[in-house]
Amino acid sequence: MIDKSSVWRMEIEAFGRLLNTLHARGHRTIGPVRGEHAIHYDDIRSPTDLPVGWGDEQEKGRYRLRRLDEPRYFGFNLSHDSWKRFVFPMRQLLMKARRQGDILVFEEQQAEPAKMAFIGVRACELAAMKVHRKALGGHGAVEDVGPRLLVVAVNCSQSAPTCFCVSQGTGPSVAQDQGADIVLTELCDAHDHYFLAQALNAVGEELLSGLTLTTALPAEKEALVREVQNAARAQWRKIELDDPGPFFEDKLEHSHWQDVAQRCLSCANCTMVCPTCFCTTVEDTTDLTGDVAERWLTWDSCFHAEFTHVHGGAARESTSSRYRQWLTHKVGTWHGQFGESGCVGCGRCIAWCPVGIDLTEEIAALKGDHRDPENH
Repeated sequence: MIDKSSVWRMEIEAFGRLLNTLHARGHRTIGPVRGEHAIHYDDIRSPTDLPVGWGDEQEKGRYRLRRLDEPRYFGFNLSHDSWKRFVFPMRQLLMKARRQGDILVFEEQQAEPAKMAFIGVRACELAAMKVHRKALGGHGAVEDVGPRLLVVAVNCSQSAPTCFCVSQGTGPSVAQDQGADIVLTELCDAHDHYFLAQALNAVGEELLSGLTLTTALPAEKEALVREVQNAARAQWRKIELDDPGPFFEDKLEHSHWQDVAQRCLSCANCTMVCPTCFCTTVEDTTDLTGDVAERWLTWDSCFHAEFTHVHGGAARESTSSRYRQWLTHKVGTWHGQFGESGCVGCGRCIAWCPVGIDLTEEIAALKGDHRDPENH
């Protein structure tokens, strides 16, 4: 029986041994790394591959990396990248056929998924992976990789101004049932730097037991709670809807959609960075000889005019109709389809919208709430 209340002190050296253990067991370890302009996810081999001492500044239409005063490994918030691209690749080969004489031979495309270990997954991202898997209904790479995926999550110690996971019930602390194996909380000050580790299932318990960790002191457990509480208190953006489905049904002809359309570029940035969006299209290709044909599944967006193209034209020709479709589905009708919201409050769509459209402000405007974002 796992004692889920156990909290262990993990030194930085022990964190490195955890990564080594995962490598030795054949896992491809993926975590946050610092790119030229943003944090993104890539292969890591040791703690030094992480963005040590780097944080970020985020607001509507703005993302900038910045240096921290502390050597934190996870002192940043979410960027444009999400774990979705590892479990649901942007481009997947569905079918390949080759002409052999007078017959067409289809080649088997199913391959054994790689064992992966995600390092540094935040609570809202765990919620997004769960929502995304439910939306796909068990089809595609998401469900296939699940049994071979190990997750080391991280409780948030800070929130970006764009975060609103508290109002969505998806963070900033990792819940027991969100799908992680281990959850870490990073504690760092001028005198000490370490993690507090908790195992959330038998896999996590077995991994932590092999690291010879010490039990966390009461003061350290209290510091864990304070870190998460501070992250929660820092959030002021929120979505407040008692009954999302009927709310949007009554707002389909609201004049505010035209106001949004005057600002929206239909660039699809919000859907590309969203960790739960799943729109796709299919492309068929042939080689120059005509002997090899392939069918590819690629990410698409409901913001593209051609996404709803059928015989006779597009079903949603205007920008206002496309933005309305995205927002009402993401926050409203998703409840009827999947029993929960399609928005996890990560705030990516706010920061990475080039014109700074904020869905929390748009929903407030539809409600008639005149919130001043400068005096929240």
